[in-house]
Amino acid sequence: MFERVQRLRQHLLTGVSFAIPFIACGGILTAMSIAFAPMTPSGPDFSHAPLLMLVSRIGAAAFSLMLPVLGGYIAYSWAGKPGLAPGFIGGYLSGEVKAGFLGALLAGLVAGCLVDLLKKVPVSKHLRAVMPILIIPILSSLAIGVIMLELLGVPIAHLMAAATEMLRAMSAGSSVALGLVLGAMIAFDLGGPVNKAAFFFGAAMIREGDFRIMGACAAAICTPPLGMGLATLLRRDLWSKEEQEAGIASITMGLIGITEGAIPFAAADPARVIPCAMAGSMIASVIAILGGVRDHAPHGGPIVFPVVDHLGAYAIAILAGTAATGVAINVWKGVRREGRKSGDGEAA
Repeated sequence: MFERVQRLRQHLLTGVSFAIPFIACGGILTAMSIAFAPMTPSGPDFSHAPLLMLVSRIGAAAFSLMLPVLGGYIAYSWAGKPGLAPGFIGGYLSGEVKAGFLGALLAGLVAGCLVDLLKKVPVSKHLRAVMPILIIPILSSLAIGVIMLELLGVPIAHLMAAATEMLRAMSAGSSVALGLVLGAMIAFDLGGPVNKAAFFFGAAMIREGDFRIMGACAAAICTPPLGMGLATLLRRDLWSKEEQEAGIASITMGLIGITEGAIPFAAADPARVIPCAMAGSMIASVIAILGGVRDHAPHGGPIVFPVVDHLGAYAIAILAGTAATGVAINVWKGVRREGRKSGDGEAA
């Protein structure tokens, strides 16, 4: 069982290693364009900055390739070259059905498993040569396409509609409960559909004159990438060189309010990173909403300081959420490492 889990983790790490350059490139280019563009109540204004708009479009293109690359190389790690086509297609369709990086992870794993099974099907020697380059990619891509479009798409759409209605109902009730839910949703899939449901609800409330929802979201949006970046700085011995480099990029994206900066860490170790990120975002969101933070622009992170009311509470919320995420993940990883060492000692 442990060996199977380790193999799955290795497949995820392979996908992440190939996706990191796209995440870093897309995130930093997007961050640069937003950082230098005038911030208005409707967000960054590129109308008088064509060069910044061009940089933003290039960054968006890099981001759009992230999910296909993630799904494709997870499948490749599991099943070799025949897994590339269904993995890339599954990752792309994950973006189309708004399933985010969690959908791409699932697509990559399912594609890899399916291709691996198809490779073991006995066929005549006449078909053997075309199986890996024609038959297996076609059959597996069709299967992944049906799964992503027909099985995942509709439930996700219904879930998002239900989440929006839930948030609308909660906005008139307990501020603490609303802050907890908003923070959890923001960090759950790090820019995926659940995150977007909370974000777009906050943006919609801006148009209705209620800026506190966006204030809570704005604080929660940046703490996962900032927290993971902080973790790599606090305990470098717990993180690989590649993860430390991703941590620097993650901090850069967090400062500009790009939650996706934490995806490389979450994709490699979702069972620990996502709960820690959710805890930090929930803390940040609750502090912001109790502190009366109001964000007048549909964006988050320190970059929206000029359009935020109660700036002190906003800064405290971000710092507290960032610290909680970074410390929690390091403690969890450290305990696991010590457990492994003690286990090795007993075995010896």
